[in-house]
Amino acid sequence: MTRIGLSTVSVYPESTAHAFAYAASVGYDAVEVMVGVDGLSQQVEAVRQLSLHHDVPISAIHAPCLLFTQRVWGTEPWGKLYRSAEMAEAVGARTVVVHPPFRWQKDYAAGFVAGIERLEKETGLFFAVENMYPWKASSRRGVEMYLPGRDPSDESYASATIDLSHAAIAGDDIVAMAERLGPRLRHVHLTDGTGSAKDEHLVPGRGTTGADRFLEHLTDSGFDGEIIVEINTRKAATKADRETDLRESLEFARKHFRARTSS
Repeated sequence: MTRIGLSTVSVYPESTAHAFAYAASVGYDAVEVMVGVDGLSQQVEAVRQLSLHHDVPISAIHAPCLLFTQRVWGTEPWGKLYRSAEMAEAVGARTVVVHPPFRWQKDYAAGFVAGIERLEKETGLFFAVENMYPWKASSRRGVEMYLPGRDPSDESYASATIDLSHAAIAGDDIVAMAERLGPRLRHVHLTDGTGSAKDEHLVPGRGTTGADRFLEHLTDSGFDGEIIVEINTRKAATKADRETDLRESLEFARKHFRARTSS
């Protein structure tokens, strides 16, 4: 049964603890924990207690594989993924979200596809590899920074994540990507973008990706994975403004994804 969840990064610069409180008050079905520089997000028991306290389940763990989390849980990339799996199992999540390796992580990249397959078999979890984008400044040509590639539909991963903001930067057709992935699409980061060089993570519906059309496609295709709102609310002037963005995102998701949900 598909749930509409909230990524903890959506309330930054507020904390992981605040994210659970917002999820409960706004009415989200679940939370995705971004393991990051917020020390609490790295603590399995603290995260589990937040879930229990707010009565909001954890649907996914986002491994610390962003550029600014390269030193979270050490620097060995496979070690980070195993620790993410341990956290997921401890808190009852079924998915670990992971980015493809950076180009300079050549050894990691060389065995990445096979390694992800091995992790899924060993843990029974979905290791949903996320689509990324070329790095570019302004209108200059983009540079491909990920290996074996930024589009998970080009590889044999059993599980994948589509992030709409990333697709906007890359100029990717999200419905076409979903069609290529078919049942391998297990996870969605619901957000939006305008196609600028910036990873905008707009409230869905405020960009140009066709987020409404995408959700309707998921309905029609029988999608039964997780939909996670992952937006940027850093410019929110007040907590009330941030909550308004979170509520609008949830309402958008429920309006356009018409399949049965846990709500």
